[in-house]
Amino acid sequence: MTDLDYPASLTGGHTRAELLALLHNRLDDARYAHCVRVEQTARELARRFGADEARAGLAGLFHDYAKQVPVETYRTLIQRQGFDRALLNYSRGVWHGLVGTWFIKTEVGITDPAVIQAIERHTTGDPEMTVLDQIIFVADFIEPARDLPVEAKCREAAQTSLTEATRIELENTLTYLIAKRQIVYPKTLLTYNAFLTKE
Repeated sequence: MTDLDYPASLTGGHTRAELLALLHNRLDDARYAHCVRVEQTARELARRFGADEARAGLAGLFHDYAKQVPVETYRTLIQRQGFDRALLNYSRGVWHGLVGTWFIKTEVGITDPAVIQAIERHTTGDPEMTVLDQIIFVADFIEPARDLPVEAKCREAAQTSLTEATRIELENTLTYLIAKRQIVYPKTLLTYNAFLTKE
């Protein structure tokens, strides 16, 4: 993976080495390493399920780019850049996907619509998730350092069914939030309901 590069048309003209430097500048070592593992997992899933491997890898690499942006920076951004004010009711767990792509576009120059959408949807899901969206959603959950039983179950499902792997992750997310008595982003509930009926 270290000698892997991406088409300049996807990266804002950056080489892989430059992308890694930009990513590491935003993240601590642990989160950075997680992103590199998600990149690898996303590329593997893309090969398995017939998606664009470059877009999957790039979205996987940058999915948590804005994970450690300060909360107050997010609050100011939401208020000043035309985002839905209802987002202020949530936390960085939601924001780093839906709002975090603003930083990716403005600081890195990655603007490919499919890549941006997959990153936006990796925190909340979406009833209309594409294959690429699901790949990033699942890759984040099953990258090799994840070793909880539910993550192992999802990893096994992802050998044959991306839809089933997505369902397992959605169930886990809802169970976790409800157990913690945390507010559930409405689209996550809609996504869960939509995926209950998918083949």
